[in-house]
Amino acid sequence: MDNRIKIIFIIPSLVPGGAERVISFVSQNIDKDKFAPLLLVIGYPEDSAYDVSNVEVKYLKKKRVLKAIPTIAYLIFKLKPSIVLSSISHTNIAMSIIAPYFKRTKFIGREATILSKRKDQTSTKKWSPINFVSNQFNNLDMLICQSNDMAEDMVNNYNVPRNKTCVINNPISNLALIKEKTNNENIRKYITVGRLVNVKGHFRILDILSQLKFPFSYTIIGDGNLKEVIFKKAEELSILKYIIHIPFTNKVNDYIINHDYFLQGSYLEGFPNALLESCVVGTPVIAFDVPGGTKEIIEDGVNGFLVKNEIEFLEKLQEKRIWDPKKIRESVYLKFNKEKIIKQYEQLFIDILKLH
Repeated sequence: MDNRIKIIFIIPSLVPGGAERVISFVSQNIDKDKFAPLLLVIGYPEDSAYDVSNVEVKYLKKKRVLKAIPTIAYLIFKLKPSIVLSSISHTNIAMSIIAPYFKRTKFIGREATILSKRKDQTSTKKWSPINFVSNQFNNLDMLICQSNDMAEDMVNNYNVPRNKTCVINNPISNLALIKEKTNNENIRKYITVGRLVNVKGHFRILDILSQLKFPFSYTIIGDGNLKEVIFKKAEELSILKYIIHIPFTNKVNDYIINHDYFLQGSYLEGFPNALLESCVVGTPVIAFDVPGGTKEIIEDGVNGFLVKNEIEFLEKLQEKRIWDPKKIRESVYLKFNKEKIIKQYEQLFIDILKLH
């Protein structure tokens, strides 16, 4: 008889993204002697950007979460999991809708951003009934937040009881090679990884870089709706010739390790995985002090700089400083190593089953 705890992990898709990376990682790395995980992907296998060979996976092949609700409900009824863990707000809301029908299953949501402050104007979400549900998350037994700011947002703006929130940061899923030394070349090399959308702040980084008086190169990894507008802006600022654009790569760390600084211009972050990966390989960061998990990663002067405004950002770009890649990695490894984070998930699963 299999006495392991059945868990269904639900994610809209496995396209490149922070939530997708974390859910696929956790579902594969929890203790299989204690837990029996199933990764339920609402989307299509051909869209998968992650290796999920170490967990049972079922693709529903649906374009939208709303259309997948009947199938999800049927699978929960059939498989009778002890726990359902979903990620990303619209999926969490959908699970909150069906949770009252499954009294013996504990429902856990995992949030991916600070919802009340989200200002991504490139979003073109269509009308959906779940957008009009009051107390959207109230039927969930627990809501995992990536940062303290996110937890406070859910309590203060979405009526989630404080005792139904917990903070589990994102893990370092891969301990990549570490930078051997800092750049001795005359050209300073900067990099940003993220979607080309308003909330990521590419425009203000371009404005700042245009004020530099020394040679530099700037690599942008990512794609999005504002691609043409962003590069038009770079052209207007006469810095387009210094920019290298890579729409997508599975070898982000290989690029980050060869740059002097990771630049984060975001106005808001849930828990920035690319920034964390930069610290893992020993590349320091310059980032704005914004709502979200950035300030839980960056130790000012240890693994990078947190700045209040564009003037401070420019000052830090111009500052000459020698960094120790090993100390940069150590600063994040102690807090976010995968063994520590996986244990936090496992303990949450055990504890929540004790709740009546």
